[in-house]
Amino acid sequence: GVMNEGHRSAMLGMKGRPTVAEDIAVARDILLAEYAGARVHVAHISSGRSVDLVRQAKKRGVRVTTEVTPHHLTMTDECVNLYDSSTKTNPPLRTQSDVDAMVEGLKDGTIDAIVTDHSPHAQEEKDREYVYAPSGFPGLETAIGVLFTDLCKTGKVDIPTIIERMTWGPAKAFKLDAGTISVGANADVTVIDPDLVWTVDPKKFYTRGSHSPFVGRELTGKPVLTIVDGKVVMKDGVVL
Repeated sequence: GVMNEGHRSAMLGMKGRPTVAEDIAVARDILLAEYAGARVHVAHISSGRSVDLVRQAKKRGVRVTTEVTPHHLTMTDECVNLYDSSTKTNPPLRTQSDVDAMVEGLKDGTIDAIVTDHSPHAQEEKDREYVYAPSGFPGLETAIGVLFTDLCKTGKVDIPTIIERMTWGPAKAFKLDAGTISVGANADVTVIDPDLVWTVDPKKFYTRGSHSPFVGRELTGKPVLTIVDGKVVMKDGVVL
């Protein structure tokens, strides 16, 4: 399948991928981890039922963590356009009820991290028929703007939650010595202007991938300074 199975795929005449396929895989891996006393991480969760499977497993003490992308928190399969392969993702964009479940999972702590799933495919790769184009798009440079605009500015999720799930959340999930501002910690810091209004222009991307479903969108919120190991590596959108 090339998109979520549902009303939209039927209307477009596209082969769909049902959420139950994801649910079965997530349930299987959780049960195996529980049986073996092992740890499992679910990458790019997108189904509402899968989020609940993780939620219930955590309550039972299963060592399961999961992550979600900005587009699975803000976009649905209604955004799919046969003439724009940027909306082809893996897993596919789901329904509004699934998106709502992602947001709830983020708020109640079921979802441990937000990841971009940055996939900068070459122009000639994505500029093909929807069926044949590869999945994914460059998400790193639009992540903060999309999350702040569609989740924080709308009151769905507060800024501290977004920041925590992009820093300490993933660090904790993978037991990394990172994600905090504290004495002795690596000076890895991103400064964000939450009120900076900007328009997504792929010509200004540093990544070579230019296909994005957010092209032309006016977003609010953007990183203005990045420090890595105490060294300024980006300032006002310019990589130094």
